[in-house]
Amino acid sequence: MKRLHVNAYQVALVYKRGALYDVYTEGRYWIGWGYKVVIKFMTLPLEDPAIELLLQHPKLQTLVDVVEVKDNQIALQFTRGIFSKILTAGIYVYWKDVLDIKTFIYNMDEVEIPAAVSRKLLQSYSMKQHCSVETVESYEKGLLFIDGKFVKTIEAGIYHYWKGSKAVKVLKGDLRKQVIDISGQELLTKDKANIRINFQAQYQLVNIEKALIDTKEVTKQLYSLIQLGLREYVGQLTLDELLANKSKAGNYVMDFVKIASSEMGISLFAAGIKDIILPGDMKEILNQVLIAEKKAQANVIMRREETASTRSLMNTAKLMENNEMLYKLKEMEYVEKIAENIGTLSLSGGGQLLEQLKLVFSNSK
Repeated sequence: MKRLHVNAYQVALVYKRGALYDVYTEGRYWIGWGYKVVIKFMTLPLEDPAIELLLQHPKLQTLVDVVEVKDNQIALQFTRGIFSKILTAGIYVYWKDVLDIKTFIYNMDEVEIPAAVSRKLLQSYSMKQHCSVETVESYEKGLLFIDGKFVKTIEAGIYHYWKGSKAVKVLKGDLRKQVIDISGQELLTKDKANIRINFQAQYQLVNIEKALIDTKEVTKQLYSLIQLGLREYVGQLTLDELLANKSKAGNYVMDFVKIASSEMGISLFAAGIKDIILPGDMKEILNQVLIAEKKAQANVIMRREETASTRSLMNTAKLMENNEMLYKLKEMEYVEKIAENIGTLSLSGGGQLLEQLKLVFSNSK
């Protein structure tokens, strides 16, 4: 026989021929020779390669708490209310009434982490290894996929998901109004003029499920639709007609893509031609045409003014012919105009004023 002392917060596991024979708590005991004693500290978890066999002992069962975490579960352990560690799949054994240990087990098949798990804890390094974070901004919507299957649409917010059990993916779509530029498109007009056009359209995602699930690369497809609509519009007009009606191109293209864009979950708000770029020789020809047109317009205006001036002189002459007073007033008007350009003027004789002026200017010549 030999003496066994078990101190406070200790447990003695007594083995006989490799099997657990008895469990002793604090106290003094006599044990026979041939028994093996293993001392365990109650402040530490009970760990043993044959833990499942040990737990079959009735006395040991009354002294411990057993936490079993399955393959699709994860456990968060708190000691005295403070987070201590994460428990993955396995069996964990703790001594009763020693440490204030609480364990919360979560099913990772329910991929979204419950709101009861604090945000601060989720941001810790140890938790980041077991969870993923998805942020949907206020101007976005998200599509949640689990194991490749669409589950639901999620609004703006921060979402945390368990890693490992199932594959989680979030596709996000920007709901703000956006601009798409169609630059340097080389097109032929109806009269075979080769031009380049810069076009711009404003659009917005209005149905994120259609845009991200039913349509592949939605922006590229919208780009192609606008190209086709613009090509069709330009192809049915001559260059002159296109230059005169370029403001109508936007409405034509919007009507062209309206049905197809709606099926893709997109709405167009505005569209229009920014620039029409002509080849160098075409520019020169158009400039020459413009100059000729302006010259012709100037000639028409000059002829119109000359005709009006002649008609006015004729009407004045007719009035002066029958009105002596008006004739005198016209004489005075001529004198005033002459006086503006002559410093000194001397007149003599009793003849008519106009006859005297005529004589003066003819002599000066």
